[in-house]
Formats: sequence, structure tokens, C-alpha cells
Amino acid sequence: MQHRIETLPETKLIGMRMHMSLVDNKTSILWKNFMTNRKAIKNIAGSSLFSIQVYDSITYFTNFNPKNPFTKWATAEVDSFNDIPEGMEQFILQEGLYAVFNHIGPASDFPKTAQYIYSVWLPNSEYELDNKPHFELLGEKYKNNAPDSEEEVWIPIKPRS
Repeated sequence: MQHRIETLPETKLIGMRMHMSLVDNKTSILWKNFMTNRKAIKNIAGSSLFSIQVYDSITYFTNFNPKNPFTKWATAEVDSFNDIPEGMEQFILQEGLYAVFNHIGPASDFPKTAQYIYSVWLPNSEYELDNKPHFELLGEKYKNNAPDSEEEVWIPIKPRS
């Protein structure tokens, strides 16, 4: 699987969040609520959407359990935080180093991509996970659950100590 290493600049986002786990996955509810209200966001910068996962700590992965909670965000990039719509919040993705992978296929195939990233690529790379949000960038080629859907998977990394 091809990847690239990229430094993400600080990115301003507006969206909605929900607490969930992989066992109690509420992603479809979150995105349905967000997409219903997305047009209320002013100052949108670009057409891509960000699906963000915020884990409590780096131990989320070392002590992995599908029942462990995390916070998921459905967001759009904005130029400013003026006029945040009711029911939405601001989120700032801090500048950082990321490994970027391309996932092709429906969401149901995503566990295969994640398995490769965390079990094959990461242990054999010169990097380790950084304690920053993980996210998927849903651009022009994203088609929800279509077999030819494409999204970028951004994994926060830092050089091994």
C-alpha cells in the first residue's frame, strides 16, 4: 500500500462530535446530523470533509479493546470561526507530521486498511504514533459505501525515539 509523509498545517474546522466506541459505533448518526446542517456553515474553505477520531491517549492502540471510547467528529474546513452554527463546535487540527494512506472501497473494508497500517507499516517504519487526532479526508473521490470510493487516511506520527 502506497503512502506519503506530510506535514499538515494548522487547520480550522467546524462540525459536530459524538462519543462512541467501535462496538457502539454511531458514525452514521453523526454524519447524518452533520450533513443535514452543513449548509449553515459559513466561510467553508474547500469541498473536502474531515472525519476525525480523538483518542484519550496513545495507549488506546497499545491496550486496544473495541469497547474503548473515543470522540468522533464530522467537520468541514473553514477560513474563520465567525458564525458557528447552533449545535456545532470549532475544532483546530494542530500542525503535525502524518503518514497518509489511500483507502479504496467501502467502509466495511476499512479494517483491512487499518490492519495494514498499524500491524505492518507502522512497526516496520522509522516512526511511532504521535498523540494527535487521526482523520480521514473525504474529497472528490469519496462516494460513501461505493466499491470505488476513495479517502485519505491520515495517521499522526513522529520519529522513533
